[in-house]
Order: sequence, then structure tokens, then C-alpha cells
Amino acid sequence: MVLILMKDIVRDGDPVLRQEAAQVSFPLSEEDQKLADDMMEYLVVSQDPEQCEKYGLRAGVGLAAPQVGVSKMMAAVLVPAPEDGGKSPFTDVIINPVIISHSVQAGALTEGEGCLSVDKDVPGFVPRHDRITLRYQDTTGETHKIRLKHYPAIVCQHEIDHLHGVLFYDHIDHEHPFEVSDDTVLFE
Repeated sequence: MVLILMKDIVRDGDPVLRQEAAQVSFPLSEEDQKLADDMMEYLVVSQDPEQCEKYGLRAGVGLAAPQVGVSKMMAAVLVPAPEDGGKSPFTDVIINPVIISHSVQAGALTEGEGCLSVDKDVPGFVPRHDRITLRYQDTTGETHKIRLKHYPAIVCQHEIDHLHGVLFYDHIDHEHPFEVSDDTVLFE
């Protein structure tokens, strides 16, 4: 397994980041399985401060196939366990993901969002759905339907956007970047 490095991450401006990704068929090809494994490995290594520094990585909680130049409906998500040692809210490779329902209430991160493919800081709230029901296939082809809320829901929406050619800053109101509706849930 060859570790994905920052030089392998496609940067903003590359046309692959604005394409609609192709559906993935099952069983996974060796190439698609390797891609899934490599993307998850990047997230695991990037969340270890020593390894992150050793390889010159930026920490990530999600990585979509288009971000490594592959226009396919696949993303790795690794939302770290809470500081209190609880179970990680959501970790999986999501393939052909679809948000089948969502809350009316919006949610946004107080510090805004970042992206491994976007090198510049783009300040502003990124309003998303606070809760989603997600249907996706895992690497074995098994279909899952799960409910996510708050941070894990935001991470999945960010990665799913990548599969549809959308970047996080497309959601920011550039006239009023730090204004959201009164019922928006803000969290860290």
C-alpha cells in the first residue's frame, strides 16, 4: 500500500473537482478496493499528529475519490472519537451515497469548513442539514441506511458534495459570510 500524500491531493481549479462522479459497480475492482483502502489509510495516518508531521500531511476527516483525481462515487469518512473516549460517531467508506431525507433545521460549524483540496482559508458559515438519513454501500456492496446528526452529518454532506462537483465555499453567503438563520444549530 502506498500512502496518499499531499502532492496526490487534487487542488481547487482542477476540473475533476467540478464533475459529477460516476456510480461504482460491484463487486469492486481491485483498483477500486485499493482506492477505498488508500483513502481510509490517509485519514487514519493524518489524524495521528506524529505520522501527520512525518509525512507532511494535513489532518482530514473525509476524503472523496475526486480529490485524488478519480471521478467515482466513493469517499472515506473517519470522524474521530470524542475526547471522552466514546465510540467514533461514524467511520466507513461510503460508495454511491444518497441522502434520502434530511432535517429542515440547518447546522454549521462555528469555525467554518476546510478542505484538503482548497489551500486558502475561506471564512464563513457553511449551512448544511443538521440531520440526515444516508443510504450507501460499503466496500462489500452491502447497503446501509443510517441517521447522522451534527458533525458527522456535516462531514458526510461535505464529502457527498465532492461527488457532485460542489465545494464547501459554494454554500457560503459571500455578502454576509457569518449570518445564518436564527434556527441554525452552530457547533464546534
